[in-house]
Amino acid sequence: MLLSDLVNTSQRVAATRKRLEKRALLAELINAASETDRRLLLHYLTGAVPQGRVGVGPALVGEIIATDAAESSTLTLEHVDAAVARIAAISGAGSKARRRDELAALFAAATDDEQRLLAGLLLGELRQGALDGVLVEAVAEVTDLPAAAVRRASMLAGDLPSAALAALERGGAGLDEFRLTPMRALQPMLAQPATDLDAALAAIPAPIIDAKLDGARVQIHRRGKLVRVFSRQLNDVTASVPEVVAAIGALPVNELILDGEVIALDTHGRPRPFQQTMRRFGRRRAAADLLERLPLSLFVFDCLLVDGQALIDAPLHERLRRASGIVPAELTVPRLRASCAEDARQFVANVLARGHEGVMIKAPDSVYAAGNRGADWLKVKPVETLDLVIIAAEWGSGRRRGWLSNLHLACRNDDDDGFVMLGKTFKGLTDATLRWQTEQLLARETHRDGHVVHVRPELVAEIAFSDVQASPQYPAGLALRFARVRRYREDKTAGEADVLATVRRLHVRATEGALND
Repeated sequence: MLLSDLVNTSQRVAATRKRLEKRALLAELINAASETDRRLLLHYLTGAVPQGRVGVGPALVGEIIATDAAESSTLTLEHVDAAVARIAAISGAGSKARRRDELAALFAAATDDEQRLLAGLLLGELRQGALDGVLVEAVAEVTDLPAAAVRRASMLAGDLPSAALAALERGGAGLDEFRLTPMRALQPMLAQPATDLDAALAAIPAPIIDAKLDGARVQIHRRGKLVRVFSRQLNDVTASVPEVVAAIGALPVNELILDGEVIALDTHGRPRPFQQTMRRFGRRRAAADLLERLPLSLFVFDCLLVDGQALIDAPLHERLRRASGIVPAELTVPRLRASCAEDARQFVANVLARGHEGVMIKAPDSVYAAGNRGADWLKVKPVETLDLVIIAAEWGSGRRRGWLSNLHLACRNDDDDGFVMLGKTFKGLTDATLRWQTEQLLARETHRDGHVVHVRPELVAEIAFSDVQASPQYPAGLALRFARVRRYREDKTAGEADVLATVRRLHVRATEGALND
């Protein structure tokens, strides 16, 4: 299969807002692929290469993509895979130059459109106008299997391509092969934002309330003496967190899968800034001095498997009961089983007083819906923030001359078809952040319009703001007031940014509050 076939379908999928049409286009492409090509095609449709990280960063891709492109399409999926495999295998002296040469040769054989798709694939930041959910439906259509079965298998597999390929090759029997198994990461359950504590308590009466820690999500697996730790993005980060390995390795159990958070605390037990926690994940193995200066504390908040018994379909209260018999209290997230609103408010006040960012409101009978952002888990943070995507930036002036400064902020459309701009901000940016974001944005540049640099919608930033106000200036009729950058969320993809429906709810709440004042 030619790479151009994938490019053309991706463009057509991005151009339509009709979910059924997206699904039909993807199904047609999958049907057209040979058995040899299907494995690669499914990976590329999910926005990744099978090799994972290959030592290619935004700066190098930005440099290469600026060179001349091929005039006609000749690259096949197999050609791309072979080139990426060669790049991934490069190491040792002179590796940087050799990696650049291989990458340049690959991009020289690609057209402009193919170069843009390759850049997104290699950086793991490709968006093609279709969520994994649409691809799941397309695979179900091709195989004549229930979409729910494909979806569950992909969650248990930790990635959609593996489950989709099993469905295409072996049908329902292939999907049945995927079970919750230690050492194979599964997609984490996610939470929806709630407008405030009262709204969350109204939606989930008598909830289980966990402290929401501003750390790094981890999924911990144990089999015998072997412990492996996976990040939110399901990358193996075991070597970065020896404290977690030691703590879980000492528990009286043979098999275990836990969900939790690691966070760097200061000498008073208060959380250090998020960026300091993430420093521990910036290299393959944390240096001894960094381990000493920046120890991580583990807080477990869910238990998915114990000694061969899968618990993801058990209610949360049962999962926590099983965890309490294994995980000591000092390794467990601060928690309250709320019996009344006043107890909940006091717990939230205590959590905030200890420096944490908010709480998670959870339904006691909720099952672990891996990979799903359902209404059974709600997150409540007192400072209003949204995770938004940078879609463009403007060159700064004065002391910011030469840096991309004023950011164009956008949320995801409700059906994930593109992004909706909500305003701009140049606030909250340190010199270090300005330098970093300029490099990152230029590597994602698509075109320019005067002093505005438009970029691929890939970088996610956590944006704080005072409220959401009506504004005829932007497409949704809404804009953020006094927006400022709190931090970049390198642990999140654009597909995890907040949606327009969330912004609308915040606006309705603000409007109702003003009317009641």
